[in-house]
Amino acid sequence: MNRAIAVVVAVALGGGLAVAGYWFGQRSTQHAAPAAAPAAAPAQKADSTGRRILYWHDPMVPQQKFDKPGKSPFMNMDLVPVYADSATDEGGVAVSARMRQSLGMRIAAAEMTELRQDLAAVGNVQVDERRIARAEVRTQGWVERLHVRAVNDPVRAGQVLAEVYSPELLQAQEEYLLVRRMAKDSAENEPLARAARRRLESLGLAESGIAKLEQSGVASRRLPLVSPISGVVTELGVREGAMVQAGTPAFTLTDLSSVWLTVEVPEAQAAALKLGQSVSATVQSIPGKSFSGRLDFIYPELNAQTRTVKARLALANPGLALRPGMFAEVSLASASRKVLTVPTEAVIQTGTRIVVIVFEGERFRAATVQTGAERGGRTEVISGLKEGAKVVASGQFLIDSEASLRGTLGRLEGESEAKPAPAPATDGTHKGLGKVTGIDAAKGRIELEHEPIASLKWPKMTMEFAVEDKAALAKLKAGDAVEFDVRGKPDPAGDFVIQRLAPRSAK
Repeated sequence: MNRAIAVVVAVALGGGLAVAGYWFGQRSTQHAAPAAAPAAAPAQKADSTGRRILYWHDPMVPQQKFDKPGKSPFMNMDLVPVYADSATDEGGVAVSARMRQSLGMRIAAAEMTELRQDLAAVGNVQVDERRIARAEVRTQGWVERLHVRAVNDPVRAGQVLAEVYSPELLQAQEEYLLVRRMAKDSAENEPLARAARRRLESLGLAESGIAKLEQSGVASRRLPLVSPISGVVTELGVREGAMVQAGTPAFTLTDLSSVWLTVEVPEAQAAALKLGQSVSATVQSIPGKSFSGRLDFIYPELNAQTRTVKARLALANPGLALRPGMFAEVSLASASRKVLTVPTEAVIQTGTRIVVIVFEGERFRAATVQTGAERGGRTEVISGLKEGAKVVASGQFLIDSEASLRGTLGRLEGESEAKPAPAPATDGTHKGLGKVTGIDAAKGRIELEHEPIASLKWPKMTMEFAVEDKAALAKLKAGDAVEFDVRGKPDPAGDFVIQRLAPRSAK
């Protein structure tokens, strides 16, 4: 059992040290015993405990496989076995079928499915600016009677809003009656009658008012100001008894039978906006009611403060249920597309990457994927999986626990309490202890069998170093115990340099 744990720890540590220790292995080959040649198809053997061995490898260079034990050609250390029932860099983790069934582990396939990426946004109900009208006075006068006295009062088309006394209009009516009688006596006066009628029209007297004038033959003192549309009064610019000038905006009227719904879409999603796109909206004040329409305008500018693009649609408003100023929750439909998806619960967010657990044969492995849209309990997979791949949709914690347990048991067995790795010295050197196995004083080199150096994350191994103080080598011989300070980065020649080297003091 201890041997198996040591193997897993070596595999876990070896991957992180492969780059840092590669040079040492090259330097150490001159001291290493000849290694076994790589095998194209490693034979499967069993050790003394009966565990099946797939192959042997050097944890520093895990991609190179050997078919029998021996010394590593890269590092002066023994090759370690990789067992069939242990986690490997390519084999994943094995979990028995009984365990999978007892824990309710569910396997699902990556499938091509139809996906619609509807866009959610916030909308605002506004007045339809194409349904705004104004009632204005076209001549100077005084408001003698006001029939609509408050903003938001409802009005109907043709309703009299106010009556205005205008001396100019009164005079124009009398002139029209005069020339009209003259035209009856002589056809030569017909053009004058037509001109007088056009003047009445220009002063704001409606066709109905002119017809009443012709029928009664009596000029009216007051000009009726009528509503051009049905709606509500949104602005009231006059009061009873007030004097008005030509062009005074007496009333602003708005037809609310149709309103605008404006939608704010984030800049990053604005490309999804299309004219004619289907939209559905709901408002909190009318639960259970949905309003539908299509985008009929996309505003050309971007809001610099909110970084959003605005679009709008017109909505019918029966019963005036939608009121300007209301907020709405909007969903903009998009065209469906066929994409590769997996169950959303199968996707694991680690914080630095996105993974799924893939089931291959009887083993599980983690696969890094790139995901897209999420709809209806399924998530789009852009890359990292192929159609038909089996993924774990529930019970991922078992796989994670199994893999993590195998990688940490060795550390738990060897250490009663986890300790943080010591930091390097302020000058960038790292302290180590070792035993001299070889010296080349002329070249200023020494080979040490050193203890683990936690601050460098180096395990116990034998390797060669360059020595800055060559005079210190004269005081040492093979077998001496030493302490040393080594720089954390290699020099331009690729050597890790020992800055201080001294015999280990007796304690």
